[in-house]
Amino acid sequence: MLIVDSQVHIWAASTPERPWPARHAPHRPVPFTMDDLLKEMQTAGVDRTIIVPPSWEGERNDLAIAAVKAHPDKFAIMGRLDMAAPDVCERIASWRTRPGMLGIRFTFHMPPFEPMLVNGELEWLWTAAEAAGVPLMILIHQKHAPLVDRIAEQHPALKIIIDHLAVPPGPKGVDAFTDIKQLLALAARPNIAVKASGIPAIATDAYPYRALHPYLREVFAAFGAQRVFWGTDLTRLPCTYRQAQTLFTEELPWLSATDLEWTMGRGVCAWLGWKIA
Repeated sequence: MLIVDSQVHIWAASTPERPWPARHAPHRPVPFTMDDLLKEMQTAGVDRTIIVPPSWEGERNDLAIAAVKAHPDKFAIMGRLDMAAPDVCERIASWRTRPGMLGIRFTFHMPPFEPMLVNGELEWLWTAAEAAGVPLMILIHQKHAPLVDRIAEQHPALKIIIDHLAVPPGPKGVDAFTDIKQLLALAARPNIAVKASGIPAIATDAYPYRALHPYLREVFAAFGAQRVFWGTDLTRLPCTYRQAQTLFTEELPWLSATDLEWTMGRGVCAWLGWKIA
């Protein structure tokens, strides 16, 4: 079975030559590099990862591109876009011509990006991404799911992945899913998928995080395994990389072997157009 992690961050230290914007602290105080990731993947038996450049580094993709050039069989990218760039629509139009670029990732759960989503300022973005065939990964609050529903309805050819089951860092345990019905309603849109990523970081109980299993089951029942993508957000994990896998492959008995094949890797590759040999 192909194992593909749908979200991992790598980053370097903030320096005068390569400064970070003043947004928020990184997951860890010490940078997590491509070499660190390769070691983790080898130990845990992960075949591929989708590198998502972290928001604390700003709208840059240089480290991810370097990783893809070094290991094109192991890495691909959901890159970050500078929405203030004067040629932003032209960048979107040529986005997938860049090495390893599968799409664009946005963090719409916090300023300055959340108000853009809430105020309906991004019609140009949805239009440009749909026209260029560029999939999006977006992190939102569950309460904002109806906004995404309208976007998906108006742009049916735009592929959207909801990150972390629409649970940004902060809420924990059952409190993180008070608005899950808003998320589940998005399953009616065939152009929306979800990442079941970062689940251990949401949990308040110990592995295998049984308090969250009912919510996972609801998500799989609504979207189907072909639209639920396993991922870890590795640098936030309170467990081992291997346990983040076995949470799905060994602890959710209602997932069939075929379900697991889709959710553990095949599905996200098919959705984003990452070819499987």
